[in-house]
Amino acid sequence: MKKMKSVFMIIFTLVMVFSLAACNSTSEKTAGNKSASGGGDSKSGDAGTVNIGYSGPLSGPAAFYGERTLNGVKMAVEEINGAGGIEVSGKKYKFNIVSLDDKYLPNETGANAKRLLQENKTPIIFTPHSGGVFAMQVFNQQDKFIIGAYTSEPKVSDVGNKLTVRIPPRYDGYLKPFTDYEMDKFGKKIAFLPTASQYGKDWSEKLKPYWEKQGGKVVYESAIDFAKETDFFTVVTNALKEKPDVLFVGGPSEPTAKVIKQARELGFKGGFIVMDQAKMDEMKKVTGSYEMLNGAIGVMPLAESKISPVIPDFVKKYQDKYKEVPGSEAGLNYIGMYIFAEAMKAAGSVDDAEKIQAAMQKGVENVPENAKVYIFNKFDGGGFDGDLEVAAVENGKIVPIKVK
Repeated sequence: MKKMKSVFMIIFTLVMVFSLAACNSTSEKTAGNKSASGGGDSKSGDAGTVNIGYSGPLSGPAAFYGERTLNGVKMAVEEINGAGGIEVSGKKYKFNIVSLDDKYLPNETGANAKRLLQENKTPIIFTPHSGGVFAMQVFNQQDKFIIGAYTSEPKVSDVGNKLTVRIPPRYDGYLKPFTDYEMDKFGKKIAFLPTASQYGKDWSEKLKPYWEKQGGKVVYESAIDFAKETDFFTVVTNALKEKPDVLFVGGPSEPTAKVIKQARELGFKGGFIVMDQAKMDEMKKVTGSYEMLNGAIGVMPLAESKISPVIPDFVKKYQDKYKEVPGSEAGLNYIGMYIFAEAMKAAGSVDDAEKIQAAMQKGVENVPENAKVYIFNKFDGGGFDGDLEVAAVENGKIVPIKVK
């Protein structure tokens, strides 16, 4: 009798274990399918879901840069969803952002993109560095997703990838105003100390021949791997031994500011050409004031810009939410997300990348007035047009520089 009772208890226990396992398995599978579908239940009256991918540096030295680009997308999505989402072909949709850290490494960007496609069916994937864009361009047309490219690198458009959207203006438009200003104010000898990323290499390849064509001389060339280097004393010291009039610097704002600070502490009195990735208002947080940035030329800080009447309201909203003043990383990705949303509406599809890309001009035209933190008139050559806004620091203040 005791033996029969023991057998019964064992059987009962096994039945309970397998029942619980089956319940757990069903629950996980259902949740997984819902997340990956991206469209919700078409038979219900609820809004469908469109997953938007993001791969960028969310850890390491470039983390602040990555977070600010992501914040711009997030802020736009929250506003769009808060207003009821978008209506496409008679159905309501809301957006969901799926973000992954790529540590500023192109190979990680490529792997993240594959994961986002497989697990979340993202029709658009944002990334804020040219190396990541190039990594995804290897397969994005085949896998049919749009790259939201936050990079001013001209090559991402020049390669002819039909599913890449370059969000900022091309950086080659900065070569003339940056060079003219620094040569006029400081002289013609320049030392190169940009980021060692692909973007830094491409910028250097454009700037060097242009500088030399204007009669200048490159007296020192190096690059800084901000992912590995945190002490810039040696490289800056070596550059200053060549007695340059100007330093070419750039990369994420925080480490770029530390390079400038090191140069000033070593007695450098000249000017700086600052790559458009670094922002002077963000560098000020490291240097403590604009005084240390005197003689620097770069892009106009968004909060100082007069290009759009909605900027003050955007700055306040962003500041209230994220407790800091927004830069162009946030502003450009914010309007970029709004343009993608309007393009989906015009295309009549939330998941057909080719149709959405074909409707980008409509997206530009239909952006709500209160979202126009930048003024774009057309989508052309794989990117948005827009006037370049250049600024320099003089006597501890931001001064607009007219682009001729």
